[in-house]
Amino acid sequence: MENKAKLEISSMTLHILAMVLMLCDHLWATVIPGNDWMTCIGRIAFPIFAFMIVEGYFHTRSLKKYVGRLCLFAVLSEIPFNLVMGSSLFYPLHQNVLWTFLIGIFLIRLNESAKKKGKLWLRIAVGAGTVCLAFVLGLVTFVDYNYAGVLTVLVFYFFRGRKWWQFLGQLLCLFYINVEVLSGFYYEVSLFGHTFSIIRQSFALLALIPIWLYRGKQGPYNKAVKYLYYGFYPVHLLVLGLLQIR
Repeated sequence: MENKAKLEISSMTLHILAMVLMLCDHLWATVIPGNDWMTCIGRIAFPIFAFMIVEGYFHTRSLKKYVGRLCLFAVLSEIPFNLVMGSSLFYPLHQNVLWTFLIGIFLIRLNESAKKKGKLWLRIAVGAGTVCLAFVLGLVTFVDYNYAGVLTVLVFYFFRGRKWWQFLGQLLCLFYINVEVLSGFYYEVSLFGHTFSIIRQSFALLALIPIWLYRGKQGPYNKAVKYLYYGFYPVHLLVLGLLQIR
């Protein structure tokens, strides 16, 4: 009997989906304001990127080169990000999201180092400590999504896998981060005589659908694809920043 085909998506599909959704959100924030549906679906992008950062940590052939590339593109993205967020070349109060991911990778590294020691108490202590560090570093560095962004990376690290309790952990933690911590703007919807409030940031939870459909397949990959992933962020920000100040 042939095995039934499983519905799944590749790493490449996740990357492309996240890039398109990010572009929608940034278009809404810059040159196409007023189309709220664009920022609603744009909420889905960040958790996908955070998930892929964790996967990248475990699948990269060289962590040193992986971090080096992220650092390089974080620096290259800084001026384009400043143009979009502050309409200036220098905007120290908000740093681009690649710095958020670099902090996340640093905290993952601390946890992995403790894991190699083989002592449960040390893993628990370091795990709790990195959660505290996520709060502190996310705030003092002014990175995008602040500590909530760094914590999102840690969520996908601590609950990495496909067991039911790992899925549940991802869902509950992302709900807390996006609905309780980030919350913010909400929409009022009337249905059957009752009015409900839908928090805009709660749309980020929909990211779990494509994330859970990912089963480890990479999809087409070469140098061109790799640098498309890295280059998209600074290039699209630069274009939008220039259009915004034109």
